[in-house]
Amino acid sequence: MQQGFTVSIQGKYNGQGPGAGAGVGLESEIFALRGTCSQFRESCLAKSNEKCKGEQSFLQIIKDSQQQHGLRHGDYQRYRFLLLVLMEAERAWSYAMQLKQEANTEPRKRFHLLARLRKAAKHGEQLERLCESRRVDAKTKLEAQAYTAYLVGMVQFELQAWKSAMEAFNKCKTIYEKLASAFTEEQAVLYHQRVEEISPNIRYCAYNIGDQNAINDLMQMRLRGGGMMAEKLEALITQTRAKQAATMSEVEWRGRTVPVKIDKARIFLLGLADNEAAIAQAASEETKERLYETLLAECRDTIQAVREEIKADSKQRERAVDGEATKISNLQYLHSYLTYIKLWTVVKRNESMAHVLQAKLKEPQMDENKRGPRPQDLIRLYDIILQSLAELCTLQGLEDDHTFQKEVSLKMLVYKAYRCFFIAQSYVLVKKWSEALVLYERVLKYAREVQSKAKNLNNSLKDLPDVQELITEVNAEKYSLQAAAILDTGDAIETPQQMQVKDNKPLCERLENFSLDPTILGKQPNLVQFPPEFQPIPCKPLFFDLALNHVAFPPLDDKVEQKGKGGLTGYIKGIFGFGS
Repeated sequence: MQQGFTVSIQGKYNGQGPGAGAGVGLESEIFALRGTCSQFRESCLAKSNEKCKGEQSFLQIIKDSQQQHGLRHGDYQRYRFLLLVLMEAERAWSYAMQLKQEANTEPRKRFHLLARLRKAAKHGEQLERLCESRRVDAKTKLEAQAYTAYLVGMVQFELQAWKSAMEAFNKCKTIYEKLASAFTEEQAVLYHQRVEEISPNIRYCAYNIGDQNAINDLMQMRLRGGGMMAEKLEALITQTRAKQAATMSEVEWRGRTVPVKIDKARIFLLGLADNEAAIAQAASEETKERLYETLLAECRDTIQAVREEIKADSKQRERAVDGEATKISNLQYLHSYLTYIKLWTVVKRNESMAHVLQAKLKEPQMDENKRGPRPQDLIRLYDIILQSLAELCTLQGLEDDHTFQKEVSLKMLVYKAYRCFFIAQSYVLVKKWSEALVLYERVLKYAREVQSKAKNLNNSLKDLPDVQELITEVNAEKYSLQAAAILDTGDAIETPQQMQVKDNKPLCERLENFSLDPTILGKQPNLVQFPPEFQPIPCKPLFFDLALNHVAFPPLDDKVEQKGKGGLTGYIKGIFGFGS
Protein backbone atom coordinates (compact mmCIF):
# COMPACT_ATOMS: atom_id res chain seq x y z
CA MET A 1 0.00 0.00 0.00
CA GLN A 2 2.87 2.37 0.73
CA GLN A 3 4.12 2.19 -2.83
CA GLY A 4 0.86 3.70 -4.04
CA PHE A 5 1.83 7.14 -2.70
CA THR A 6 5.37 7.48 -3.98
CA VAL A 7 4.35 10.10 -6.54
CA SER A 8 2.79 12.52 -4.06
CA ILE A 9 5.57 12.00 -1.52
CA GLN A 10 8.25 12.74 -4.09
CA GLY A 11 6.49 15.92 -5.11
CA LYS A 12 6.55 17.14 -1.52
CA TYR A 13 10.02 16.19 -0.44
CA ASN A 14 11.82 17.02 -3.68
CA GLY A 15 10.14 20.39 -4.05
CA GLN A 16 8.32 19.33 -7.23
CA GLY A 17 4.67 19.68 -8.13
CA PRO A 18 2.08 22.15 -7.01
CA GLY A 19 1.80 20.68 -3.54
CA ALA A 20 5.46 21.25 -2.58
CA GLY A 21 4.88 24.35 -0.52
CA ALA A 22 2.18 22.78 1.68
CA GLY A 23 3.99 19.53 2.32
CA VAL A 24 5.46 20.39 5.73
CA GLY A 25 2.22 21.56 7.32
CA LEU A 26 0.22 18.62 5.98
CA GLU A 27 2.91 16.21 7.14
CA SER A 28 2.95 17.58 10.71
CA GLU A 29 -0.85 17.36 10.91
CA ILE A 30 -0.90 13.78 9.67
CA PHE A 31 1.75 12.44 12.01
CA ALA A 32 0.30 14.29 14.99
CA LEU A 33 -3.01 12.49 14.49
CA ARG A 34 -1.60 9.05 13.69
CA GLY A 35 1.59 8.10 15.53
CA THR A 36 1.96 4.84 13.71
CA CYS A 37 2.72 6.69 10.47
CA SER A 38 6.35 7.29 11.52
CA GLN A 39 7.43 4.02 9.96
CA PHE A 40 5.51 4.92 6.83
CA ARG A 41 7.30 8.30 6.68
CA GLU A 42 10.72 6.67 6.88
CA SER A 43 9.73 4.24 4.15
CA CYS A 44 8.49 7.05 1.91
CA LEU A 45 11.69 9.08 2.48
CA ALA A 46 13.78 6.09 1.53
CA LYS A 47 11.74 5.54 -1.60
CA SER A 48 12.04 9.20 -2.58
CA ASN A 49 15.76 8.71 -3.19
CA GLU A 50 15.18 5.77 -5.48
CA LYS A 51 14.45 5.93 -9.17
CA CYS A 52 10.68 5.61 -9.68
CA LYS A 53 8.83 4.90 -12.88
CA GLY A 54 5.73 6.73 -11.63
CA GLU A 55 3.32 3.81 -12.26
CA GLN A 56 0.75 3.40 -9.48
CA SER A 57 -2.71 1.81 -9.12
CA PHE A 58 -4.86 4.07 -7.01
CA LEU A 59 -7.98 1.93 -7.37
CA GLN A 60 -6.13 -1.18 -6.17
CA ILE A 61 -4.88 0.75 -3.16
CA ILE A 62 -8.38 1.99 -2.35
CA LYS A 63 -10.00 -1.43 -2.67
CA ASP A 64 -7.33 -3.18 -0.59
CA SER A 65 -7.58 -0.51 2.09
CA GLN A 66 -11.36 -0.69 2.20
CA GLN A 67 -11.34 -4.48 2.56
CA GLN A 68 -8.69 -4.40 5.28
CA HIS A 69 -10.16 -1.58 7.34
CA GLY A 70 -13.82 -2.28 7.85
CA LEU A 71 -15.79 -1.70 4.64
CA ARG A 72 -16.20 -5.43 4.09
CA HIS A 73 -18.82 -5.25 6.87
CA GLY A 74 -20.04 -1.69 6.18
CA ASP A 75 -18.09 -0.16 9.08
CA TYR A 76 -17.25 3.28 7.68
CA GLN A 77 -16.11 4.55 11.05
CA ARG A 78 -13.24 2.06 11.13
CA TYR A 79 -12.14 3.10 7.65
CA ARG A 80 -10.73 6.46 8.73
CA PHE A 81 -6.98 6.70 8.57
CA LEU A 82 -4.41 9.15 7.25
CA LEU A 83 -1.99 8.31 4.47
CA LEU A 84 -1.26 11.63 2.79
CA VAL A 85 -3.34 13.02 -0.06
CA LEU A 86 -5.15 9.90 -1.28
CA MET A 87 -5.85 8.70 2.22
CA GLU A 88 -7.01 12.18 3.23
CA ALA A 89 -9.60 11.94 0.46
CA GLU A 90 -10.55 8.41 1.53
CA ARG A 91 -10.80 9.52 5.16
CA ALA A 92 -13.18 12.35 4.30
CA TRP A 93 -15.23 10.08 2.01
CA SER A 94 -15.53 7.29 4.60
CA TYR A 95 -16.56 9.78 7.28
CA ALA A 96 -19.20 11.11 4.91
CA MET A 97 -20.53 7.56 4.35
CA GLN A 98 -20.72 7.03 8.10
CA LEU A 99 -22.67 10.29 8.45
CA LYS A 100 -24.96 9.16 5.64
CA GLN A 101 -25.90 6.07 7.64
CA GLU A 102 -26.52 8.15 10.76
CA ALA A 103 -28.45 10.81 8.85
CA ASN A 104 -31.39 8.41 8.48
CA THR A 105 -32.23 9.03 12.15
CA GLU A 106 -30.46 12.38 12.61
CA PRO A 107 -31.23 14.62 9.58
CA ARG A 108 -29.01 17.45 10.86
CA LYS A 109 -25.93 15.38 10.10
CA ARG A 110 -26.62 15.76 6.41
CA PHE A 111 -24.94 19.20 6.44
CA HIS A 112 -21.80 17.66 7.91
CA LEU A 113 -22.05 14.89 5.31
CA LEU A 114 -21.94 17.39 2.43
CA ALA A 115 -18.98 19.20 3.99
CA ARG A 116 -16.97 15.99 4.25
CA LEU A 117 -17.79 15.01 0.67
CA ARG A 118 -16.67 18.42 -0.60
CA LYS A 119 -13.43 18.00 1.34
CA ALA A 120 -12.90 14.56 -0.19
CA ALA A 121 -13.40 16.01 -3.68
CA LYS A 122 -10.93 18.80 -2.87
CA HIS A 123 -8.28 16.24 -1.87
CA GLY A 124 -9.06 14.29 -5.03
CA GLU A 125 -8.42 17.39 -7.13
CA GLN A 126 -5.15 17.93 -5.28
CA LEU A 127 -4.17 14.34 -6.04
CA GLU A 128 -5.00 14.87 -9.70
CA ARG A 129 -2.76 17.96 -9.79
CA LEU A 130 0.11 16.05 -8.19
CA CYS A 131 -0.18 13.38 -10.85
CA GLU A 132 0.37 15.92 -13.61
CA SER A 133 4.11 15.54 -13.07
CA ARG A 134 6.20 14.25 -15.99
CA ARG A 135 7.39 11.37 -13.79
CA VAL A 136 3.85 9.93 -13.59
CA ASP A 137 2.77 7.57 -16.33
CA ALA A 138 -0.50 7.82 -18.29
CA LYS A 139 -2.24 4.99 -16.40
CA THR A 140 -1.76 6.66 -13.02
CA LYS A 141 -2.95 10.00 -14.37
CA LEU A 142 -6.12 8.41 -15.72
CA GLU A 143 -6.80 6.67 -12.41
CA ALA A 144 -6.40 9.96 -10.54
CA GLN A 145 -8.84 11.66 -12.96
CA ALA A 146 -11.37 8.84 -12.57
CA TYR A 147 -11.09 8.94 -8.78
CA THR A 148 -11.62 12.71 -8.71
CA ALA A 149 -14.61 12.43 -11.06
CA TYR A 150 -16.13 9.80 -8.76
CA LEU A 151 -15.83 12.07 -5.69
CA VAL A 152 -17.22 15.06 -7.59
CA GLY A 153 -20.12 12.91 -8.78
CA MET A 154 -20.87 11.86 -5.20
CA VAL A 155 -21.02 15.51 -4.10
CA GLN A 156 -23.37 16.45 -6.95
CA PHE A 157 -25.48 13.33 -6.33
CA GLU A 158 -26.09 14.30 -2.70
CA LEU A 159 -26.92 17.85 -3.82
CA GLN A 160 -29.42 16.32 -6.30
CA ALA A 161 -27.70 18.10 -9.17
CA TRP A 162 -28.53 15.17 -11.42
CA LYS A 163 -27.04 16.45 -14.67
CA SER A 164 -23.66 17.37 -13.14
CA ALA A 165 -23.56 14.14 -11.17
CA MET A 166 -24.33 12.11 -14.28
CA GLU A 167 -21.55 13.84 -16.25
CA ALA A 168 -19.02 13.14 -13.50
CA PHE A 169 -20.06 9.50 -13.11
CA ASN A 170 -19.98 8.96 -16.88
CA LYS A 171 -16.45 10.39 -17.02
CA CYS A 172 -15.39 8.03 -14.24
CA LYS A 173 -17.08 5.07 -15.94
CA THR A 174 -15.49 5.84 -19.33
CA ILE A 175 -11.98 6.01 -17.88
CA TYR A 176 -12.34 2.75 -15.97
CA GLU A 177 -13.77 0.97 -18.99
CA LYS A 178 -10.83 2.14 -21.11
CA LEU A 179 -8.37 1.01 -18.45
CA ALA A 180 -10.09 -2.38 -18.19
CA SER A 181 -9.76 -2.95 -21.92
CA ALA A 182 -6.03 -2.13 -21.84
CA PHE A 183 -4.97 -4.76 -19.27
CA THR A 184 -5.31 -8.46 -18.53
CA GLU A 185 -8.51 -10.02 -17.25
CA GLU A 186 -7.17 -10.29 -13.71
CA GLN A 187 -6.31 -6.59 -13.62
CA ALA A 188 -9.55 -5.61 -15.36
CA VAL A 189 -11.77 -7.22 -12.68
CA LEU A 190 -11.22 -4.30 -10.31
CA TYR A 191 -12.16 -1.72 -12.94
CA HIS A 192 -15.30 -3.62 -13.94
CA GLN A 193 -16.31 -3.82 -10.30
CA ARG A 194 -16.11 -0.05 -9.89
CA VAL A 195 -18.13 0.42 -13.11
CA GLU A 196 -20.87 -1.82 -11.69
CA GLU A 197 -20.87 0.19 -8.46
CA ILE A 198 -21.49 3.54 -10.13
CA SER A 199 -23.91 2.27 -12.81
CA PRO A 200 -26.98 2.44 -10.51
CA ASN A 201 -26.18 6.07 -9.71
CA ILE A 202 -25.93 6.88 -13.41
CA ARG A 203 -29.28 5.25 -14.16
CA TYR A 204 -30.92 6.99 -11.22
CA CYS A 205 -29.60 10.36 -12.39
CA ALA A 206 -30.91 9.57 -15.87
CA TYR A 207 -34.33 8.77 -14.44
CA ASN A 208 -34.47 12.05 -12.54
CA ILE A 209 -33.42 13.94 -15.65
CA GLY A 210 -36.32 12.39 -17.59
CA ASP A 211 -35.36 8.89 -18.79
CA GLN A 212 -38.38 6.70 -17.89
CA ASN A 213 -36.59 3.48 -18.89
CA ALA A 214 -33.97 3.92 -16.19
CA ILE A 215 -36.15 2.31 -13.50
CA ASN A 216 -36.20 -0.94 -15.47
CA ASP A 217 -32.41 -0.91 -15.56
CA LEU A 218 -32.35 -0.39 -11.79
CA MET A 219 -34.59 -3.43 -11.32
CA GLN A 220 -32.26 -5.57 -13.39
CA MET A 221 -29.26 -4.31 -11.42
CA ARG A 222 -30.97 -5.29 -8.18
CA LEU A 223 -31.14 -8.90 -9.35
CA ARG A 224 -27.37 -8.97 -9.76
CA GLY A 225 -26.56 -6.89 -6.69
CA GLY A 226 -25.92 -8.05 -3.14
CA GLY A 227 -24.93 -6.69 0.24
CA MET A 228 -24.56 -2.91 0.36
CA MET A 229 -25.21 -2.62 -3.37
CA ALA A 230 -28.60 -4.32 -2.95
CA GLU A 231 -29.51 -1.97 -0.08
CA LYS A 232 -28.51 1.03 -2.19
CA LEU A 233 -30.62 -0.13 -5.11
CA GLU A 234 -33.57 -0.78 -2.80
CA ALA A 235 -33.35 2.78 -1.52
CA LEU A 236 -33.18 4.21 -5.03
CA ILE A 237 -36.15 2.13 -6.22
CA THR A 238 -38.19 3.05 -3.13
CA GLN A 239 -37.59 6.75 -3.78
CA THR A 240 -38.69 6.33 -7.38
CA ARG A 241 -41.86 4.48 -6.40
CA ALA A 242 -42.70 7.12 -3.82
CA LYS A 243 -42.77 9.70 -6.60
CA GLN A 244 -44.92 7.49 -8.83
CA ALA A 245 -47.31 6.60 -5.99
CA ALA A 246 -48.78 10.10 -6.02
CA THR A 247 -50.60 9.25 -9.24
CA MET A 248 -52.08 5.98 -7.93
CA SER A 249 -55.53 6.31 -6.37
CA GLU A 250 -57.28 2.90 -6.54
CA VAL A 251 -56.79 -0.80 -7.11
CA GLU A 252 -59.14 -3.46 -8.53
CA TRP A 253 -59.30 -7.01 -7.19
CA ARG A 254 -61.90 -9.70 -7.93
CA GLY A 255 -64.35 -7.30 -9.52
CA ARG A 256 -64.24 -4.62 -6.83
CA THR A 257 -62.43 -1.30 -7.08
CA VAL A 258 -60.97 -0.03 -3.81
CA PRO A 259 -59.49 3.45 -3.26
CA VAL A 260 -55.97 3.45 -1.83
CA LYS A 261 -55.29 6.47 0.34
CA ILE A 262 -52.40 5.11 2.43
CA ASP A 263 -49.04 6.09 0.95
CA LYS A 264 -47.29 2.93 2.16
CA ALA A 265 -49.93 0.77 0.47
CA ARG A 266 -49.60 2.77 -2.75
CA ILE A 267 -45.84 2.29 -2.87
CA PHE A 268 -46.14 -1.43 -2.16
CA LEU A 269 -48.85 -2.10 -4.74
CA LEU A 270 -47.04 -0.01 -7.32
CA GLY A 271 -43.92 -2.16 -7.03
CA LEU A 272 -45.71 -5.50 -6.67
CA ALA A 273 -45.56 -6.38 -10.37
CA ASP A 274 -41.88 -5.40 -10.54
CA ASN A 275 -41.06 -7.55 -7.50
CA GLU A 276 -42.87 -10.55 -8.97
CA ALA A 277 -41.07 -10.07 -12.28
CA ALA A 278 -37.74 -9.83 -10.48
CA ILE A 279 -38.43 -13.10 -8.63
CA ALA A 280 -39.30 -14.83 -11.88
CA GLN A 281 -36.07 -13.59 -13.50
CA ALA A 282 -33.80 -14.44 -10.55
CA ALA A 283 -30.77 -16.39 -11.71
CA SER A 284 -30.12 -18.29 -8.47
CA GLU A 285 -32.20 -19.71 -5.67
CA GLU A 286 -30.35 -17.55 -3.17
CA THR A 287 -31.36 -14.39 -5.02
CA LYS A 288 -34.94 -15.64 -5.33
CA GLU A 289 -35.12 -16.37 -1.60
CA ARG A 290 -33.77 -12.90 -0.80
CA LEU A 291 -36.38 -11.25 -3.04
CA TYR A 292 -39.17 -13.32 -1.47
CA GLU A 293 -38.10 -12.23 2.01
CA THR A 294 -37.94 -8.59 0.92
CA LEU A 295 -41.43 -8.78 -0.60
CA LEU A 296 -42.88 -10.44 2.51
CA ALA A 297 -41.29 -7.86 4.80
CA GLU A 298 -42.75 -4.99 2.75
CA CYS A 299 -46.14 -6.70 2.71
CA ARG A 300 -46.18 -7.15 6.50
CA ASP A 301 -45.31 -3.49 7.04
CA THR A 302 -48.07 -2.43 4.65
CA ILE A 303 -50.63 -4.68 6.36
CA GLN A 304 -49.67 -3.19 9.73
CA ALA A 305 -50.17 0.33 8.36
CA VAL A 306 -53.65 -0.61 7.07
CA ARG A 307 -54.55 -2.18 10.43
CA GLU A 308 -53.67 1.02 12.23
CA GLU A 309 -55.81 2.96 9.78
CA ILE A 310 -58.72 0.58 10.37
CA LYS A 311 -58.44 1.07 14.14
CA ALA A 312 -58.44 4.82 13.68
CA ASP A 313 -61.52 4.68 11.48
CA SER A 314 -64.69 4.83 13.56
CA LYS A 315 -66.83 3.31 10.82
CA GLN A 316 -65.32 -0.01 9.79
CA ARG A 317 -68.42 -1.30 8.07
CA GLU A 318 -70.88 0.43 5.79
CA ARG A 319 -74.41 -0.92 5.63
CA ALA A 320 -76.05 -1.07 2.24
CA VAL A 321 -79.27 0.83 1.54
CA ASP A 322 -82.67 -0.77 0.84
CA GLY A 323 -82.02 -3.94 2.82
CA GLU A 324 -79.03 -5.14 0.81
CA ALA A 325 -76.46 -7.40 2.42
CA THR A 326 -73.84 -5.97 4.68
CA LYS A 327 -70.77 -4.85 2.80
CA ILE A 328 -67.32 -4.57 4.34
CA SER A 329 -65.50 -1.26 4.23
CA ASN A 330 -62.94 -0.40 1.60
CA LEU A 331 -60.14 -0.46 4.17
CA GLN A 332 -61.12 -3.95 5.31
CA TYR A 333 -61.28 -5.17 1.72
CA LEU A 334 -57.86 -3.64 1.06
CA HIS A 335 -56.60 -5.47 4.14
CA SER A 336 -57.98 -8.74 2.76
CA TYR A 337 -56.27 -8.09 -0.58
CA LEU A 338 -52.90 -7.44 1.08
CA THR A 339 -53.32 -10.53 3.27
CA TYR A 340 -54.04 -12.57 0.15
CA ILE A 341 -50.81 -11.28 -1.42
CA LYS A 342 -48.84 -12.21 1.71
CA LEU A 343 -50.31 -15.71 2.02
CA TRP A 344 -49.94 -16.49 -1.68
CA THR A 345 -46.33 -15.26 -1.59
CA VAL A 346 -45.69 -17.65 1.31
CA VAL A 347 -47.17 -20.46 -0.79
CA LYS A 348 -44.96 -19.66 -3.78
CA ARG A 349 -41.85 -19.28 -1.63
CA ASN A 350 -42.35 -22.65 0.06
CA GLU A 351 -43.12 -24.25 -3.29
CA SER A 352 -39.84 -22.86 -4.64
CA MET A 353 -37.98 -24.26 -1.64
CA ALA A 354 -39.71 -27.61 -2.14
CA HIS A 355 -38.51 -27.79 -5.76
CA VAL A 356 -34.93 -27.25 -4.60
CA LEU A 357 -35.24 -29.96 -1.93
CA GLN A 358 -36.79 -32.39 -4.42
CA ALA A 359 -33.83 -31.95 -6.75
CA LYS A 360 -31.40 -32.54 -3.88
CA LEU A 361 -33.40 -35.56 -2.71
CA LYS A 362 -32.92 -37.27 -6.08
CA GLU A 363 -29.17 -36.66 -6.06
CA PRO A 364 -26.94 -39.47 -4.71
CA GLN A 365 -25.63 -38.89 -1.22
CA MET A 366 -21.84 -38.64 -1.45
CA ASP A 367 -20.99 -38.06 2.21
CA GLU A 368 -22.78 -40.45 4.55
CA ASN A 369 -21.82 -38.43 7.63
CA LYS A 370 -23.44 -35.28 6.27
CA ARG A 371 -27.19 -35.02 6.77
CA GLY A 372 -28.98 -34.58 3.46
CA PRO A 373 -32.58 -33.59 2.75
CA ARG A 374 -35.31 -36.00 3.82
CA PRO A 375 -38.97 -36.39 2.87
CA GLN A 376 -39.89 -35.04 6.30
CA ASP A 377 -38.44 -31.64 5.29
CA LEU A 378 -40.78 -31.47 2.31
CA ILE A 379 -43.73 -32.55 4.43
CA ARG A 380 -43.18 -29.53 6.72
CA LEU A 381 -43.08 -27.17 3.73
CA TYR A 382 -46.36 -28.51 2.35
CA ASP A 383 -47.91 -28.25 5.83
CA ILE A 384 -47.14 -24.52 5.80
CA ILE A 385 -48.60 -24.22 2.30
CA LEU A 386 -51.84 -25.93 3.32
CA GLN A 387 -52.09 -23.75 6.41
CA SER A 388 -51.73 -20.60 4.30
CA LEU A 389 -54.39 -21.81 1.86
CA ALA A 390 -56.74 -22.56 4.74
CA GLU A 391 -56.34 -18.96 5.92
CA LEU A 392 -57.22 -17.73 2.44
CA CYS A 393 -60.67 -19.28 2.77
CA THR A 394 -61.39 -17.17 5.85
CA LEU A 395 -60.62 -13.74 4.36
CA GLN A 396 -63.29 -11.16 5.01
CA GLY A 397 -65.30 -10.13 1.99
CA LEU A 398 -64.70 -13.40 0.11
CA GLU A 399 -67.07 -15.69 2.00
CA ASP A 400 -69.70 -15.45 -0.76
CA ASP A 401 -67.23 -15.60 -3.62
CA HIS A 402 -67.87 -19.22 -4.60
CA THR A 403 -65.42 -19.16 -7.48
CA PHE A 404 -62.63 -18.05 -5.17
CA GLN A 405 -63.52 -20.74 -2.63
CA LYS A 406 -63.49 -23.43 -5.33
CA GLU A 407 -60.13 -22.25 -6.62
CA VAL A 408 -58.60 -22.37 -3.15
CA SER A 409 -60.08 -25.84 -2.53
CA LEU A 410 -58.61 -27.05 -5.82
CA LYS A 411 -55.18 -25.70 -4.85
CA MET A 412 -55.42 -27.45 -1.49
CA LEU A 413 -56.12 -30.75 -3.25
CA VAL A 414 -52.99 -30.32 -5.38
CA TYR A 415 -50.73 -29.66 -2.41
CA LYS A 416 -52.40 -32.40 -0.37
CA ALA A 417 -51.47 -34.82 -3.12
CA TYR A 418 -47.84 -33.74 -2.99
CA ARG A 419 -47.78 -33.85 0.80
CA CYS A 420 -49.26 -37.35 0.77
CA PHE A 421 -46.66 -38.42 -1.80
CA PHE A 422 -43.74 -37.43 0.44
CA ILE A 423 -45.37 -39.06 3.46
CA ALA A 424 -45.40 -42.28 1.42
CA GLN A 425 -41.74 -41.69 0.59
CA SER A 426 -40.93 -41.47 4.28
CA TYR A 427 -42.66 -44.84 4.88
CA VAL A 428 -40.69 -46.40 2.05
CA LEU A 429 -37.45 -45.44 3.77
CA VAL A 430 -38.43 -47.47 6.85
CA LYS A 431 -39.71 -50.40 4.70
CA LYS A 432 -43.36 -50.05 5.64
CA TRP A 433 -44.56 -51.26 2.27
CA SER A 434 -48.27 -51.64 2.96
CA GLU A 435 -48.63 -48.14 4.46
CA ALA A 436 -46.69 -46.61 1.56
CA LEU A 437 -48.85 -48.42 -0.99
CA VAL A 438 -52.04 -47.13 0.63
CA LEU A 439 -50.67 -43.58 0.60
CA TYR A 440 -49.72 -43.84 -3.07
CA GLU A 441 -53.32 -44.81 -3.84
CA ARG A 442 -54.46 -41.75 -1.88
CA VAL A 443 -52.17 -39.56 -4.01
CA LEU A 444 -53.75 -40.94 -7.19
CA LYS A 445 -57.19 -40.27 -5.76
CA TYR A 446 -56.32 -36.62 -5.04
CA ALA A 447 -54.72 -36.15 -8.48
CA ARG A 448 -57.69 -37.57 -10.37
CA GLU A 449 -60.06 -35.42 -8.33
CA VAL A 450 -58.01 -32.35 -9.26
CA GLN A 451 -58.18 -33.23 -12.94
CA SER A 452 -61.93 -33.70 -12.82
CA LYS A 453 -62.61 -30.43 -10.98
CA ALA A 454 -60.18 -28.39 -13.06
CA LYS A 455 -62.34 -28.82 -16.14
CA ASN A 456 -64.96 -26.51 -14.66
CA LEU A 457 -62.46 -23.84 -13.57
CA ASN A 458 -60.53 -22.08 -16.32
CA ASN A 459 -56.82 -21.39 -15.73
CA SER A 460 -57.01 -22.73 -12.18
CA LEU A 461 -53.93 -24.93 -12.60
CA LYS A 462 -51.83 -22.30 -14.36
CA ASP A 463 -49.67 -21.46 -11.32
CA LEU A 464 -49.79 -24.93 -9.73
CA PRO A 465 -47.56 -28.00 -10.05
CA ASP A 466 -48.40 -30.50 -12.78
CA VAL A 467 -50.53 -33.29 -11.32
CA GLN A 468 -50.13 -35.46 -14.42
CA GLU A 469 -46.41 -35.57 -13.80
CA LEU A 470 -47.15 -36.59 -10.21
CA ILE A 471 -49.43 -39.42 -11.41
CA THR A 472 -46.68 -40.76 -13.68
CA GLU A 473 -44.16 -40.66 -10.85
CA VAL A 474 -46.53 -42.37 -8.42
CA ASN A 475 -47.19 -45.23 -10.85
CA ALA A 476 -43.46 -45.78 -11.26
CA GLU A 477 -42.95 -45.67 -7.49
CA LYS A 478 -45.70 -48.24 -6.98
CA TYR A 479 -43.94 -50.77 -9.22
CA SER A 480 -40.65 -50.15 -7.47
CA LEU A 481 -42.34 -50.53 -4.10
CA GLN A 482 -43.92 -53.85 -5.02
CA ALA A 483 -40.60 -55.20 -6.28
CA ALA A 484 -38.80 -54.07 -3.12
CA ALA A 485 -41.48 -55.65 -0.94
CA ILE A 486 -41.15 -58.99 -2.76
CA LEU A 487 -37.37 -58.98 -2.46
CA ASP A 488 -37.58 -58.06 1.19
CA THR A 489 -39.93 -60.97 2.04
CA GLY A 490 -38.77 -63.52 -0.57
CA ASP A 491 -36.20 -65.31 1.60
CA ALA A 492 -38.68 -65.95 4.38
CA ILE A 493 -41.25 -67.42 1.94
CA GLU A 494 -38.85 -69.80 0.21
CA THR A 495 -37.35 -71.19 3.42
CA PRO A 496 -38.61 -74.76 4.15
CA GLN A 497 -40.78 -74.99 7.21
CA GLN A 498 -38.73 -77.75 8.80
CA MET A 499 -35.52 -75.69 8.60
CA GLN A 500 -36.91 -72.76 10.54
CA VAL A 501 -36.22 -72.37 14.23
CA LYS A 502 -39.33 -73.26 16.24
CA ASP A 503 -38.03 -72.68 19.74
CA ASN A 504 -35.89 -70.19 21.56
CA LYS A 505 -33.00 -72.51 22.35
CA PRO A 506 -29.57 -70.88 22.05
CA LEU A 507 -27.18 -72.03 19.37
CA CYS A 508 -24.93 -73.93 21.79
CA GLU A 509 -27.83 -76.28 22.68
CA ARG A 510 -28.75 -77.17 19.07
CA LEU A 511 -25.39 -77.57 17.37
CA GLU A 512 -26.28 -81.07 16.12
CA ASN A 513 -29.42 -79.85 14.30
CA PHE A 514 -29.25 -77.59 11.21
CA SER A 515 -31.82 -74.80 11.20
CA LEU A 516 -32.12 -71.27 9.77
CA ASP A 517 -32.11 -68.61 12.41
CA PRO A 518 -31.99 -65.01 11.02
CA THR A 519 -31.41 -63.62 14.51
CA ILE A 520 -27.84 -64.96 14.47
CA LEU A 521 -26.90 -62.33 11.89
CA GLY A 522 -28.63 -59.55 13.81
CA LYS A 523 -27.40 -57.28 16.54
CA GLN A 524 -28.51 -59.64 19.34
CA PRO A 525 -27.74 -63.24 18.26
CA ASN A 526 -29.01 -66.06 20.49
CA LEU A 527 -25.73 -67.96 20.95
CA VAL A 528 -25.69 -68.94 24.62
CA GLN A 529 -27.94 -68.44 27.59
CA PHE A 530 -26.55 -65.63 29.68
CA PRO A 531 -26.57 -65.44 32.57
CA PRO A 532 -26.78 -69.23 33.01
CA GLU A 533 -29.53 -70.81 35.16
CA PHE A 534 -28.85 -72.04 38.70
CA GLN A 535 -28.28 -75.82 39.21
CA PRO A 536 -28.47 -77.78 42.50
CA ILE A 537 -25.10 -79.21 43.63
CA PRO A 538 -23.98 -80.95 46.89
CA CYS A 539 -23.07 -78.44 49.52
CA LYS A 540 -19.59 -78.82 51.07
CA PRO A 541 -20.00 -78.87 54.95
CA LEU A 542 -17.95 -76.47 56.96
CA PHE A 543 -17.28 -79.02 59.85
CA PHE A 544 -16.95 -82.81 59.72
CA ASP A 545 -17.62 -84.59 63.14
CA LEU A 546 -16.08 -87.96 62.17
CA ALA A 547 -15.28 -89.10 65.77
CA LEU A 548 -18.79 -88.73 67.10
CA ASN A 549 -19.86 -92.20 65.98
CA HIS A 550 -16.87 -93.84 67.70
CA VAL A 551 -17.00 -92.09 71.12
CA ALA A 552 -17.98 -94.30 74.09
CA PHE A 553 -19.80 -92.31 76.70
CA PRO A 554 -19.57 -93.37 80.41
CA PRO A 555 -22.61 -95.12 81.89
CA LEU A 556 -25.00 -92.98 83.85
CA ASP A 557 -27.24 -95.70 85.26
CA ASP A 558 -26.09 -95.36 88.87
CA LYS A 559 -26.83 -91.69 88.84
CA VAL A 560 -30.23 -92.16 87.33
CA GLU A 561 -31.18 -94.78 89.97
CA GLN A 562 -29.92 -92.62 92.80
CA LYS A 563 -32.03 -89.78 91.66
CA GLY A 564 -35.03 -91.98 91.37
CA LYS A 565 -34.65 -93.40 94.96
CA GLY A 566 -34.37 -90.04 96.65
CA GLY A 567 -37.82 -88.92 95.64
CA LEU A 568 -38.65 -85.31 95.52
CA THR A 569 -36.12 -84.33 98.19
CA GLY A 570 -33.32 -86.12 96.45
CA TYR A 571 -34.30 -84.56 93.18
CA ILE A 572 -34.09 -81.08 94.66
CA LYS A 573 -30.74 -81.85 96.28
CA GLY A 574 -29.47 -83.21 93.02
CA ILE A 575 -30.39 -80.02 91.27
CA PHE A 576 -28.58 -77.78 93.68
CA GLY A 577 -25.68 -80.17 94.06
CA PHE A 578 -26.15 -80.88 97.77
CA GLY A 579 -25.84 -84.69 97.42
CA SER A 580 -22.57 -84.89 95.45
